[in-house]
Amino acid sequence: MQSQRSHARWRGLPGACLGAFVLGTTAGALWMLPTLALLRPLPWLAIPVGWLLGVSMRRWIQPAGTFSAVLAALALLLAALYVAALTAAVKIAAMMGLGLIETLVRAGAPMLLALGLHGLAWSDLIWFALGAVCAALAARRG
Repeated sequence: MQSQRSHARWRGLPGACLGAFVLGTTAGALWMLPTLALLRPLPWLAIPVGWLLGVSMRRWIQPAGTFSAVLAALALLLAALYVAALTAAVKIAAMMGLGLIETLVRAGAPMLLALGLHGLAWSDLIWFALGAVCAALAARRG
């Protein structure tokens, strides 16, 4: 009986990881909208975004527990990295007079990620860590 439960959990692993990736990148793209609208970084949004990711992961992965909490925290960190990379792309596009898509293609993901990480402050990292904890707590509660 225990063996069947562990096999069932491993069968759902690829789908759960794919779901966490998709939810994380979607949350990052949505997080980017108010950042662009206000023309400044909004790292404190990691708290509500983390809570939303945690709730969605809790509903996505059954039974909710440590695994869903870890995936929710990783999805929040992915969303934070995605926002940082997109912010760097928007800044480069504005400085060079290029379109956003052209900037994304020319610069590439590694360069945008490096520039995005370079632009983060220590306080941003604290907000991201608090958001990851919030995501994990929201995903774990059932």
